[in-house]
Amino acid sequence: MSSPLVFRKASIFCYRIFDIADEIELESAQKILSADARRLRLSREGSQYLELPNPPLAIELGKKNLSLRDGPCAVDAVARVFDHGGASVILKVPVAPGIEIEPLIALADELYDSKAVDKLCLELLEPLRRVLAPAIQGAHLWDQSESYTVIFVERIDGDPPAKEIEDRVELARLLLGEVESQPLSEYERKQVTQHRFSYRETDLVIVDWNSAFVYEPSGSSDIPDILEICNAQLLEFRFYDNLLDTNIRRIYAEVQRKRRSWYSILRSPYSLLARRVLAMNLEMSEFVERVENSLKIIADFYLAKVYEASLRRLRIPAWQASVTRKQQMLAQVYQLLKGDVDINRSLTLEFTIVVLIVTELVLGVVSILSR
Repeated sequence: MSSPLVFRKASIFCYRIFDIADEIELESAQKILSADARRLRLSREGSQYLELPNPPLAIELGKKNLSLRDGPCAVDAVARVFDHGGASVILKVPVAPGIEIEPLIALADELYDSKAVDKLCLELLEPLRRVLAPAIQGAHLWDQSESYTVIFVERIDGDPPAKEIEDRVELARLLLGEVESQPLSEYERKQVTQHRFSYRETDLVIVDWNSAFVYEPSGSSDIPDILEICNAQLLEFRFYDNLLDTNIRRIYAEVQRKRRSWYSILRSPYSLLARRVLAMNLEMSEFVERVENSLKIIADFYLAKVYEASLRRLRIPAWQASVTRKQQMLAQVYQLLKGDVDINRSLTLEFTIVVLIVTELVLGVVSILSR
């Protein structure tokens, strides 16, 4: 039987990501925050193959107290804001040196979807929103958020290679927060740990839908940063999907209210609505493009592979396809409304021509009769 893993240097990163605006001017935000803010930069070898066109802005929030079962814990808090309107709050929970896997599983289970983490992150977000108000366009706070947790390990006793760690049955339990001692099925373990990567023999990344295990002796936080960007993209696609649903229902309801009547023969009741639908679709396209361009792949290097696998594991392509499909539906609605408006314009023009012809005939008859 293999000896238990003993973690000498590790932290747990708890992410809570919110949608707070239609757009955030990061240059203005950085000026407001001055020395307290910095732009995200990827530093690991090969990071040049991932491009951040408009890197998110990181703000150090200092030490905070997080309530845990064993008492309050001092955590480092950081916030990041994205130009597409997302904002994340990260709590870096320290792990006691020398902790073994079973207590670590219990701690991770407590932090996954923790109400105390939710509460503290919201408390930290509110003053940040007020400070950044001048740099925010279309301020709001969506009632849904995205949560993610990264177990970030820098040193394990004995410095075991990645191959020895990834075969541990406890890793799937750690990612699931499964504290029961009864072992998971082989199928479930494979499902949880199927998205795993190693660049060198000494590092390991396992990405699951709600959590990730990152063993990085170099201490580079590039992979947690990439996972954060993925989750911010997921939240934004969920937000726009919900917004499109709301707008499509509203448009259909308005179409029903503005049914044709006898006086609408010469003027379409949908002209204003058609213009609104067009503007809405253009705005949505701009927002979605901003989200999609938050990180670009230049070449197929290690970090790019981790990023693409994370997108798949978080099911982002499915949400993206849903948004695209509803945008196409909105475009079709616009074409139908525009068609109705165009028909009315043709009818109005034809009616005007008929009136002019009749008027000219009447004037001609009156002129003849008056001679």
